[in-house]
Amino acid sequence: MPDGGTDGYGHVEGTEPAAGARRAASGRGAAVRGVAAHEEQPYYRPLWIEEPARRRRLPDPVRTSAVRAVLIIAVTLIQAVTAFLSTMAESWLAFPMVLSSVASTVAATWAVLDVWVTRQVWNQRDGVVSEPSSTARALRRERRRARRQARATERAQERIQRRGGAGRLSHS
Repeated sequence: MPDGGTDGYGHVEGTEPAAGARRAASGRGAAVRGVAAHEEQPYYRPLWIEEPARRRRLPDPVRTSAVRAVLIIAVTLIQAVTAFLSTMAESWLAFPMVLSSVASTVAATWAVLDVWVTRQVWNQRDGVVSEPSSTARALRRERRRARRQARATERAQERIQRRGGAGRLSHS
């Protein structure tokens, strides 16, 4: 970086903003650059920089079932830890907690399967895979071709009718 230059963040010659502000307050840094100390503006760095999302947001039904599954799994883990600690402490609570942990494990498995099934159903009903081999794309292309053909046939029929009927070979 050349003398007197700044990096992309407004720092002078690799100094921190606080060091640059101290130098500007003393007048030395501003005098070197030929700017009056009272004219120098403080630099404020943004707290964060927005970046575009890498993946699209999950559809609402899939996201709902995923949140439900995460909550059920969390409760299951808490029950399992409580059952383990109760067993180690030889508490009366150990047996009921083990039974409820088994039941919660079944519920958690069901919840994870629900996320998977909901995602598959949503993809089949609403999702169109945008790949060259996609059947949905081929079907749309075929429907467009059929519509174009139907419009061309209609236009040809209208043209024939405007000319005065079918079977006429000339305008005489």
